[in-house]
Amino acid sequence: MKLNYRQYSTVGHPLLILHGLFGSISNWNWHSNKLSEQYAVYALDLRNHGASPHAEQMDYPVMAMDVIEFMDAHKIGSAHLLGHSMGGKVAMQLALEHPQRVDKLVVADIAPVNYASEHDKVFDGLQAIDLQQITSRTQADKMLAEHVDDEVVRQFLLTNLVRAQDGRFHWRINLPVLAKSYLQLRAAPAGDGIFDKPVLFIKGALSNYITEDHQQEIAKKFPQAGLKIIMQTGHWLHAEKPQTFYHLVSDFLSPSE
Repeated sequence: MKLNYRQYSTVGHPLLILHGLFGSISNWNWHSNKLSEQYAVYALDLRNHGASPHAEQMDYPVMAMDVIEFMDAHKIGSAHLLGHSMGGKVAMQLALEHPQRVDKLVVADIAPVNYASEHDKVFDGLQAIDLQQITSRTQADKMLAEHVDDEVVRQFLLTNLVRAQDGRFHWRINLPVLAKSYLQLRAAPAGDGIFDKPVLFIKGALSNYITEDHQQEIAKKFPQAGLKIIMQTGHWLHAEKPQTFYHLVSDFLSPSE
């Protein structure tokens, strides 16, 4: 599995950035550029997302191994990891299984726990879009709006709808496999590993993805973990308050930390 990636800089310690469910490299372009002033930033498209290959298997151990293989191919012995949501779970899985490959870990608005089903309407909406019938994004948005009320969320989801040379639309995400694998994507990172190095969890104050009930599991797997909260932000905290998010990450990764 050769993941699609973009390298933003060759200067500084390696920093790998991993996007969330339905995301891609492009969602992190601003942060990748900013952080590349200090670090050798690599932004990765995870399997079945962006321009990376599609595959039938979709769980955290195999996705973490994709990143390990990427590091091996690029001769990256160890790196800082920054992951959001699903990407945060991939980063946690990698750190727990291969702690020697991770120096510092930043996890954005996700915990190492099982989650209830929260994306059923999203999957229903995406699967309801008739790719054979639509001739514009506006049509696709109207179909999706029957299932997803939030216009910002719809526009984010529709970044995955691309038009081919023949004029027809198709998904660049592997939608059937994502839907089929949703149970695995909701799961906690696998195994009983412990990552005893610096970790920063960043929570959106308006998001319920990290709660007080999750603190015990976080402390169990990541005994050096700290938590920062960005006020007036939800799950997409890095997009809602980019400057605040950037400074938290930059300060934490700084060698003086």
